Amino acid sequence: MTYDLVVIGSGPGGYVCAIRAAQLGLKTAIVEKDATFGGTCLNVGCIPSKALLHASHMFAEAGHSLAPLGVMVDPPRLDLATMMKHKDETVGANVAGVAFLLKKNKIDSVIGRGRIAAPGVVEVETAGGVQRLETKNIVIATGSAVAPLRDASGAVIEIDEKVVVSSTGALALDKVPQRLVVVGAGVIGLELGSVWSRLGAKVTVVEYLDRVLPGFDAEIAARFRKVMEKQGFTFHLSSKVTRVARAKADAVVTFSGVDGANEQTIDADVVLIATGRLPFTEGLGLETLGVALERGRVVIDDRFATNVAGIYAIGDVVRGPMLAHKAEDEGLAVAEILAGQHGHVNYKVIPGVVYTMPEVASIGLTEEEAKAQGHTVAVGKFPFSANGRARAMRETEGFVKIIADAADDRVLGAHILGAGAGELIAQLAVLMEFSGSAEDLARTCTAHPTMSEAVKEAALAVAKRAVHI
Repeated sequence: MTYDLVVIGSGPGGYVCAIRAAQLGLKTAIVEKDATFGGTCLNVGCIPSKALLHASHMFAEAGHSLAPLGVMVDPPRLDLATMMKHKDETVGANVAGVAFLLKKNKIDSVIGRGRIAAPGVVEVETAGGVQRLETKNIVIATGSAVAPLRDASGAVIEIDEKVVVSSTGALALDKVPQRLVVVGAGVIGLELGSVWSRLGAKVTVVEYLDRVLPGFDAEIAARFRKVMEKQGFTFHLSSKVTRVARAKADAVVTFSGVDGANEQTIDADVVLIATGRLPFTEGLGLETLGVALERGRVVIDDRFATNVAGIYAIGDVVRGPMLAHKAEDEGLAVAEILAGQHGHVNYKVIPGVVYTMPEVASIGLTEEEAKAQGHTVAVGKFPFSANGRARAMRETEGFVKIIADAADDRVLGAHILGAGAGELIAQLAVLMEFSGSAEDLARTCTAHPTMSEAVKEAALAVAKRAVHI
């Protein structure tokens, strides 16, 4: 069978790319190494984690937050098996939805491990043997895998997904650990730590850097750390894990300062390794083909093309943030380029969200980045404690921060700590996509009473015009 396009990987980037290409008239096939479509995000990442984050938040609300509203309930009891069933049903519905869309758009699906045998040729090792697909174009959308953690001797700390777990194992525990040690204070570690903390675990986080949420605005991250500490988290920053010693049903974690001083140990029922992810290109045959790689990532140009004609790449395997929505946008763009259109991704306007409670959302430049790039900045901030809707919902933790260029008022970045921050950041995404100014946002009428008024007030605050503080 000869195709216009073969996509390797069915995560958010891959399946969106395949569907858009088929809509544009390209004969398309998609190759997936796992038994179900959707990649890490739908199966063991974004979707199941959000299901557990929501469910655990409801449990915590029932236990701690309803009485002040006049809602009196008996102390809630946790049925973890039912909560996990909710998670699995959520995953199943999303995975089935992708399978339906692929079939609806007449995309040929091949389950097996794909390898690029030559430009224009993909060989798939399936249960029934090797299947050969000939195609005009190939898009690599194989995503990422858990980055290994090495101990003091340089040996990789083994992940058994029972006591020492990756994010995959942390989403499938059959009981709540009394003591959870999280290695890494990034998005994944803090989200999953939050799930188990709400359900009763004592969470300790060990982070190599001197702060949480690397890459986020420093002021927001510092405030967020205090919020997590109030929720029961313990942080050991500027620290490195040097050993994880397994026992039968638990582990002992040894860590020290980054300089090797002040060595300590802590007992853990579960250790979550959340030190990041690496591009997954194993078995694709890229080195043999001469496809250029840089630090493990596939090198592409502005049209997503590699240095080998007819081979393209998107998502976690290429430069930029490892985010599902970034991969989706790239999938749309490369499909449109292959169909003769003009696909484009604005990498300056890609939001990032931490789905804890409260949430953290960020888009564009941090204050530190804006200053480092030579901008003279004007900053507007507005606290949710001064927002009427937030008071009514008892969700007053956090604030909105907008960074504008003092010369022309163009918004360079925005950062939100608060309930629903992941939804609120969309206001800023639209504004920044059109190169809008803080004044544009300040003059936009916003419904009252809503949380989104805090965003408008922060825009007013850029020019020191906020009226509610």
